[in-house]
Amino acid sequence: MNAEFFAALDALQSETGISKEYMLEKIEAALIAAFKRDSSNSNIKVYLNENKKEMKVYQLKDVVETVENPTLQIDLQSAKKISRRYNIGSVAEVEFKPKDFGRISAQTAKQVIIQGIREAERGILIKEYESKKEELISAGVYKIDPPTGNAILDIGKGEAVLIKSEQIPGEVIREGERIKVYVIEVKNQTKGPLITLSRRHQGLVKRLFELEVPEINDGTVVINAIAREPGSRTKIAVSSNNPDVDPIGSCIGAKGGRINAVVSELGNEKIDIIKYSEDPVEYIKAALSPSNVVDVRVNETERSCRVIVEPSQLSLAIGKEGQNARLAAKLTGYKIDIKTSAAQ
Repeated sequence: MNAEFFAALDALQSETGISKEYMLEKIEAALIAAFKRDSSNSNIKVYLNENKKEMKVYQLKDVVETVENPTLQIDLQSAKKISRRYNIGSVAEVEFKPKDFGRISAQTAKQVIIQGIREAERGILIKEYESKKEELISAGVYKIDPPTGNAILDIGKGEAVLIKSEQIPGEVIREGERIKVYVIEVKNQTKGPLITLSRRHQGLVKRLFELEVPEINDGTVVINAIAREPGSRTKIAVSSNNPDVDPIGSCIGAKGGRINAVVSELGNEKIDIIKYSEDPVEYIKAALSPSNVVDVRVNETERSCRVIVEPSQLSLAIGKEGQNARLAAKLTGYKIDIKTSAAQ
């Protein structure tokens, strides 16, 4: 344990943020364990003196009149040679110089430092990505695992996996490209942080619009609700806190530039933007666009409604395989029963 070793701890603290005191405590504990294995006396004490740039190991022995066990005991005369303060019943610190002292010290310190670096990096990564929970991050696609279809992503200070089931159905992710992913959750596990990423989550759509639409980012335009079937279609309800700002126009942008940027990131997923309303009748009518609704009869108690459309609008209101009606129901929170005016 020389000056170079303590200088290395200083450098480690500067580069990784690992406290030098923390590392010294870890090394001291590890050295005690290592020397206990090398000595029949398990009462070991280690001193790491940063000021003197040295390390010493001591065996702790009881000071007695008559020594019966030399490994654990020391006579008073011998103890006084070490320090005059020792008396019968004291515990003397006897310097211990085990065989291969330097090798044990170096190997133990190295192992502890490596482990300390790993723990610190893991802690830093967890802390960083915990702050990004429910946020959008940009990641590079490092590798695609052919058997599973999982994408290994470079997220800056480490790697994370975008599993196949959290990818947009039908999208092809290629090695080397950059994609945006939504951070669902961050968990601390023994092997490191487990970061759950998604491109299916509706939060991804919300964050993409916040990125593209300044009025959403500054709070002027509000996303009130989102209903999504990843890879196919999304409906978004928006409103404005400023009567002079059109929430739908803000999201679409000049010549569709803003919404097209989101659609492109989502692999050309269709996006319907509708105006949110506190009036359930108006809200449900808007949610069923692009169909024209004749009438809406709402049952607030059961959170259900009957919607009346012209016969020519029925297939449009229901949508392919019921998708339009299904997304409208998710968006508004109402069970929707669609009938034609001819059936009334």
